[in-house]
Amino acid sequence: MSAETPDYKITLNLPKTDFPMRAGLPKREPEWLARWADMGVYDRLREKEGRKPFTLHDGPPYANGNLHIGHALNKTIKDMIVRSHQMMGFDARYIPGWDCHGLPIEWKIEEKYRKKGKNKDAVPVNEFRSECRKFAADWVDVQREEFKRLGINGNWDKPYLTMDFHAERVIAEEFQKFLMNGTLYQGSKPVMWSPVEKTALAEAEVEYHDKESFTIWVKFKVSNAADDLNDAHVVIWTTTPWTIPSNKAVVYGQDIAYGLYEVTGTPDESWTAVGDKFLLADNLAADVMKRARLEEDQWTRVRGVPADELAGLTLSHPLAGAEGSNGEWDEARDFRAAEFVTDTEGTGFVHCAPSHGMDEYELYRDLNMLQQVITYNVMDDGGLRADLPFFGGTYILNRKGGEGDANKTIIDKLVEVGGLLARGKIKHSYPHSWRSKAPIIYRNTPQWFAAVDKAVGDGQDTHGLTIRERALTEIDNVKWTPQSGRNRLHAMMEQRPDWVLSRQRAWGVPLTCFTRVGVLPTDDGFLLRNEEVNARIVAAFEVEGADAWYEEGAKERFLGGIVNPDDYDQVFDILDVWFDSGSTHAFVLRDREDGSEDGIADVYMEGTDQHRGWFHSSLLQSVGTTGRAPYRNVVTHGFTLDEKGMKMSKSIGNTIVPETIIKQYGADILRLWVAQTDYTADQRIGNEILKGVSDSYRRLRNTIRFMLGSLADFDTSKAVDVKDMPELEQLIMHKMVVLDETVRAGYAKFDFQGVFRAIFEFATQDLSSFYFDVRKDALYCDGASDRQNAALTVLDHLYARLTTWLAPILPFTMEEVWLERNGPETSVHLVDFPETPAEWRNDALAARFDIVRAVRRVVTGALEEQRTAKVIGSSLEACPSVYLSEELAAVITNPETFADLCITSQVKLETGAAPEGAFVIPEVEGVSVVFAKAEGDKCGRCWKILPDVGGHAHADVCGRCSAALG
Repeated sequence: MSAETPDYKITLNLPKTDFPMRAGLPKREPEWLARWADMGVYDRLREKEGRKPFTLHDGPPYANGNLHIGHALNKTIKDMIVRSHQMMGFDARYIPGWDCHGLPIEWKIEEKYRKKGKNKDAVPVNEFRSECRKFAADWVDVQREEFKRLGINGNWDKPYLTMDFHAERVIAEEFQKFLMNGTLYQGSKPVMWSPVEKTALAEAEVEYHDKESFTIWVKFKVSNAADDLNDAHVVIWTTTPWTIPSNKAVVYGQDIAYGLYEVTGTPDESWTAVGDKFLLADNLAADVMKRARLEEDQWTRVRGVPADELAGLTLSHPLAGAEGSNGEWDEARDFRAAEFVTDTEGTGFVHCAPSHGMDEYELYRDLNMLQQVITYNVMDDGGLRADLPFFGGTYILNRKGGEGDANKTIIDKLVEVGGLLARGKIKHSYPHSWRSKAPIIYRNTPQWFAAVDKAVGDGQDTHGLTIRERALTEIDNVKWTPQSGRNRLHAMMEQRPDWVLSRQRAWGVPLTCFTRVGVLPTDDGFLLRNEEVNARIVAAFEVEGADAWYEEGAKERFLGGIVNPDDYDQVFDILDVWFDSGSTHAFVLRDREDGSEDGIADVYMEGTDQHRGWFHSSLLQSVGTTGRAPYRNVVTHGFTLDEKGMKMSKSIGNTIVPETIIKQYGADILRLWVAQTDYTADQRIGNEILKGVSDSYRRLRNTIRFMLGSLADFDTSKAVDVKDMPELEQLIMHKMVVLDETVRAGYAKFDFQGVFRAIFEFATQDLSSFYFDVRKDALYCDGASDRQNAALTVLDHLYARLTTWLAPILPFTMEEVWLERNGPETSVHLVDFPETPAEWRNDALAARFDIVRAVRRVVTGALEEQRTAKVIGSSLEACPSVYLSEELAAVITNPETFADLCITSQVKLETGAAPEGAFVIPEVEGVSVVFAKAEGDKCGRCWKILPDVGGHAHADVCGRCSAALG
């Protein structure tokens, strides 16, 4: 530029915006949160009239501890569902909730007591419950602020808590429905039991970890044979030696091949002797003999033993007649066939302790023999009953959940009496309490159950007569995302036993029922079923909460004047917390004004573990009390793993907490990570992954910043109608129609990954890498041209859509973008997605532009080759000759327009054969490009190289720029 040449840069319409490149999210996000709170955004959305309600019912997190990354994933998905449906025209409500009762909180209070040397049992129960209530309330407040920091929009001032008095009243009322319809019963059966926590556990409260267990092969002597089976032994295998004192039977498989095996030789160390005879499954005999340290030449198969021969045998317990046993095990053991026996591992025979195994329990229940086989040898703390010979006072587990002394004591005694054939150890997957992390046992104990196969008899039989029938029917009336969730829950529901409702703890809603003194659980009149009594109880709970049950004189208060209180015992077990959360549909969806009109949620959304948890218990509870499911859609997400795909663990040190991510990156980056994952499977997160997410965010922010800068001075009164726009603008308008359909469909089916991918690809590929790149020249250099106004009109429409489409995913950033062009009294979260007119759609034009862009790709490839060879520095230095087939030449006819699309100063369109050596891309047929430099001088304003530069009123510029300068 010479000294006399003007500085044309100041005459360009360059983008002008204060929208920063660096977001500064960790610092700025709290300001937007405060702004939304001051504006009352959630309440203002509820004021919009005439909208169809949409309710996502919140599965309550437990009010104990700070949030982990799974919480953040879960709540963010929920928030995206709610926000997107609100912006699609629904009245999308979200009432956050908390699960407040249960063992983890009791443990925390007991832990505090222990530090003070205080005995929980010496503390009045309501004093203890009061401390539990305060503990839960404190954590609700902590978690509420942590959830809000994630940008979760909801009714935070009025959440639901399972410990609220009304909630406790309704939970008791829902339980009473089971009481009154006859599905409630008290039974004694094996349940999953935590000796450390001294309570029954639900399947959802159990997780599986590897555990090393003792394994033993035990001999049961045949006691009634006169032939070669005389003095033979049936061998069983078990990994729970502690159940041997409770053995009542051995069972075999009707269709399994068995044989009589004899020892013919022994090694130096062995619990066998020559001549010993054992009954074993043929498929397992070799393995058993190997375990007994016998070589293949030290045993032989004598003969086969058919099942009908086994049927006539009786067995003796290995401890029968042992000195000091006081006849505890002297009765003959039952010996019969059972369907659950296999010959895939063990010995082909199964030892039965029906007090500690569900298969055995159900076998003898169906035989009406439970009275003969049920034992009560294991106490609630896992200790064996004090008067049990040899083993009384030993423990299955120690107080910390480690191996106790019972197994070793029992094994030693079996060795002493000659009852053991072999022993060892095995590492296997074993159930543990998800709270204490200690192993659990199956223990026969009196519990309260809801019968799932008994007719409910409440007249709500549209979907089935029993709880199981109704649940299985309703599963197929619900939409599942992903669909595999349906199969998982259906399989569980088909196989599940009766629902164990009771827990032997103090912090929860009690089983509000009374049993008649001196009446057996199987007798009529055992349970008091009285509507007037029930009404008294729930009325008290409404005002005082469930503490009313534990006040002195409660029994007389609730029964007096109706029945004689002395005739009844009050039940003090509490309800399974899954019954609490399973009842939330009643006291949230049904009872609250902001619940749902029909008491059914549009969506339940939780982790995949809730197929055996909240989805499961909610379905059981609802079909038992209302006859139908409490949800229309069930959405599940997977678990969050570290970058290597490993489960997060404090011991490994690979945990990532939301607070750390938010402090470093901001909540919007965490939310964008959620949107970019396939949440229906397990997801990975770590520093490198978050860096990739941040890069996507930066690219998107660049796109938006360009739009904002270009629109700074746009006069909307000069907006151009789509039919009057150049074809390039019409193309982008068409793409907005298509993308609007994709976005709405994606949000409707909760596919946030699909929504974001579609928007991101449009923003970075169609806009930044194509449309913006092409139209920068017109936006910067045109005067007030129709072409420039058309481009600005397109940008205005893009701004309105991208800002709202992305608001459910990036609520903080899109609020910032919104406020760049709207007043401070408004919010992007108070508007809907704008309607995108169908008449913008132009499929024929889009198809033609697919062809044009393919040709353009060949041109840009040819230019890149010259740029790499340093022949040119900018594409504006080029004037390529483009050789087109006749079909393509009919599509691309205007060299000036095509030059703009290729961002070259000039282009020549040719239809003849291309010279040898022309640039081609094999997959784009009918196009060849010959490079040539543009002819003319470089315009000092737009930098195009054109023949007319210098021939106009303004020095060193082209005709277009001279006209723009006036």
